[in-house]
Amino acid sequence: MTGRKEPQTLPERPVRPASADLVRVLDAIGTGAYVVDEEGCIVAVNGPAVDLLGLSADHMVGRDAHDLLHRGAHGRPLPRTQCGMRQAFHAGRAAQSEEDYFARADGSLLRISWLIAPYAHEGDNCTLVLFHPPDPGPESEPPPEPQASLTELERLALLAETTTQLTSTLDVEETLRRLVGLVVPRLADWAIVDLITDRDEVWRSAVVHAEGGTLVHREDLQGPMPPVLQQSQMPLSRALRGVASTLAGPQTYERTPDSGIAVEQRHLFGATGMHSAAIAPIRSTREVLGALTAGRSDNPTPFAPADLPLIEDIARRAGLALDNARLYQRQRKVAETMQNHLLPQLPGVPDLQMTARYLPAPHASQVGGDWYDAFPLSDGSTALAIGDVVGHDLEAAAGMAQVRNMLRAYAWSQNEPPSRIVKRLDEAIQHITDVSMATMIFARVEAADDGRWHLTWTNAGHPPPLLIGEDGVAHYLTDGHGLLLGTESGRDRPDATASLPPGATLVLYTDGLIEDPGHTLDVGLDRLRRHAAALVHRPLAAFTDQLLRRVRPERNDDDVALLALRTPAAG
Repeated sequence: MTGRKEPQTLPERPVRPASADLVRVLDAIGTGAYVVDEEGCIVAVNGPAVDLLGLSADHMVGRDAHDLLHRGAHGRPLPRTQCGMRQAFHAGRAAQSEEDYFARADGSLLRISWLIAPYAHEGDNCTLVLFHPPDPGPESEPPPEPQASLTELERLALLAETTTQLTSTLDVEETLRRLVGLVVPRLADWAIVDLITDRDEVWRSAVVHAEGGTLVHREDLQGPMPPVLQQSQMPLSRALRGVASTLAGPQTYERTPDSGIAVEQRHLFGATGMHSAAIAPIRSTREVLGALTAGRSDNPTPFAPADLPLIEDIARRAGLALDNARLYQRQRKVAETMQNHLLPQLPGVPDLQMTARYLPAPHASQVGGDWYDAFPLSDGSTALAIGDVVGHDLEAAAGMAQVRNMLRAYAWSQNEPPSRIVKRLDEAIQHITDVSMATMIFARVEAADDGRWHLTWTNAGHPPPLLIGEDGVAHYLTDGHGLLLGTESGRDRPDATASLPPGATLVLYTDGLIEDPGHTLDVGLDRLRRHAAALVHRPLAAFTDQLLRRVRPERNDDDVALLALRTPAAG
């Protein structure tokens, strides 16, 4: 009796761990599936594949899929030059096969049908592989037509791609762009999306046609639509009420229209030349968001009732993605509105130019703790502050407001150096706020008798100020550096002073401007210094805008506050 064979050991290459979302998508497919990277190494595998092959996911991930699995009809390793899957993989195109063989853990062969398709995952070009054993059937029956099973694989592959693409963005416009790109031209020649707005109005958001491999928007057919009437029984009206999916054609709208939407639909069929369409509601878990219409004009095959479940599945996934995107945008708007109301107006200081900018984080949940401030002091000088409360949420934004308001009160009432003001603030926030830690620079700037401007500051764990001379020479003010707020050290804080030359520009900023994942902080500081020096001849507002545009890292995941001032040029 032959014992169970141990799976062969092949070289394993480190790969980036698959995201939980990708694994969930693969598990939902319902047939054997795995994803390989650009080199053909497996990065994720689902449960059905593990069951069919008898190999664990840990054993498969990181190994070359061809070497590990693919075999000839007699069980011998299949040369890569004879592998149709490998050739299509390198060409970056979809392919399929009615009969092939994979090796199982026990050494036996698994006869399979497979389909592969390019698959984008987190910005990487990957390939999705779907496989399953062909239905054996009685020997007397002819083998089943391959198109039936392969069409099912194609459907599963499309749904997996739909889930991945639509759930990986929180932008409504990008979600719509991806949705129509999934429908056209694989399923239809036309894709039409009608959305119900927050004001309960219908807006035709997309009418897209494939022309020579390019998606073309028919903007003349997009725009506002008549209201949805409850009594209308026409297909689009029913879909927008969430009643049902249905098929439609030009003949559907030949009779007298029962609503304004029916009139628009008659015009749509005439303008696009569609002879068949499938219309499905776009629903979230809470409400109907709109309707998806897939139409055929060039393809002579009309949609059939059997096509509706696929259109419904795509529309359902689109509904969940659009709902998430809308909720995100609403949350982001609330957070930005709160942040903008909390940030102050800058005071007017004679002979001193001053400007500030605040850029929210790319994600709504990341809005929060970055802030700036400038205000007059009781002795006639001007206070400057920049800070960052630890955390990236609305609680951090609220903590920022507490710190800023306490700082204003101490600075106005206590005619003391910045170091003493910040020490008092540090002692207070530990007892009367929810702020755990924060960084900040607090400074005072005033005109001296010699006509120059003098700066005194203390730095509590914050990136150093940048001073750029009128001649373009830039350097960081690294003195006056102490511990961040919230460490409970109790130690005195240092002060530092500097004279600001005529025409000099001082830049205070938060770490979101210079921190770039994968690079050291020195890289970000050097980038800021070089661009600030190159832009210093610009007017202060243009200098600030261009500096943010050039320096802020593309992969930035934090908000940014920036405060800049410029002294008068020499007379």
